[in-house]
Amino acid sequence: MEDRIINNRAMSRYELPIDAKSAAFAYYAMEDGRVVLRHTEVPFEHGGLGYGTRLAHAVFELLLTEGKRVVAKCPFMARYAARNPRYAAILDG
Repeated sequence: MEDRIINNRAMSRYELPIDAKSAAFAYYAMEDGRVVLRHTEVPFEHGGLGYGTRLAHAVFELLLTEGKRVVAKCPFMARYAARNPRYAAILDG
């Protein structure tokens, strides 16, 4: 099953709902038409349960589908992309 993420443009972040009270976030900025992934957050109580990986997968799949260019400044997102050659074609740095 694919996770459905929300692009909260007002907050410049992708959101992966975890439960009624919690979500994981991937913060981004738009620079020169590229999506710059800056920071990823998973609530402490949900850490180590795979939510960060699920968020990264959903974000990269969305950006790949949308044909976006990506700069992964967030170390977590950069490691995820490096381990998944499928996303090499959309990475800029």
